Amino acid sequence: KFLNASVGFGGSCFQKDILNLVYICECNGLPEVAHYWKQVIIMNDYQKNRFVNRVVSSMFNTVANKKIAILGFAFKKDTGDTRETPAIDVCNGLLGDKAQLSIYDPQVSEAQIQKDLSMQKFDWDHPAHLQPSGPIDLKQVSVVRDAYTATKDAHAVCILTEWDEFKNLDYQKIYDNMQKPAFIFDGRNVIDVAKVRKMGFIVYSIGKQLDEFLKDMPAVA
Repeated sequence: KFLNASVGFGGSCFQKDILNLVYICECNGLPEVAHYWKQVIIMNDYQKNRFVNRVVSSMFNTVANKKIAILGFAFKKDTGDTRETPAIDVCNGLLGDKAQLSIYDPQVSEAQIQKDLSMQKFDWDHPAHLQPSGPIDLKQVSVVRDAYTATKDAHAVCILTEWDEFKNLDYQKIYDNMQKPAFIFDGRNVIDVAKVRKMGFIVYSIGKQLDEFLKDMPAVA
């Protein structure tokens, strides 16, 4: 269940356990094996960073002062656990480019989201390239109670947790109430890509064929 393509893995165990494995290998004279496992963490950070770069590059190379709706903040569905959630790094990356974020998660409190986004991360744990260049202004962040409020007047939607309710949203209603062009960046492969494209959305879904609009954009590193 954890092998699905996504914006990245999180939770309290995966990164910690992999780093413990790296340490054990190094202590037992297995530098090549340690390096192999460390690449898992590096690739996970790369995946989150690439997602942020995709959002920014697709939206004409800046999200400054643009409203981005964040659907999902927990590290996986059916929990309010935000430890090591990819949403923290994605939100920080977007805030670093001065985006205005409207966040909705059915089980994560506003206080927890504000705490997670204001907490300083260790460089070894969260590389500097995933962090804002300056202090985060939490006035750039609002936490709301439903997906429709989050997406109203938004320029883009980022789906960061695979909550079942996100599969059943009225995306036509969401599209009608968004700024145009309207973007969806699906980090969990939740939506029916063909269906929402017919509505008029410009869609990026991990592992799926690129939208024609996005094919004309520069490649994302």
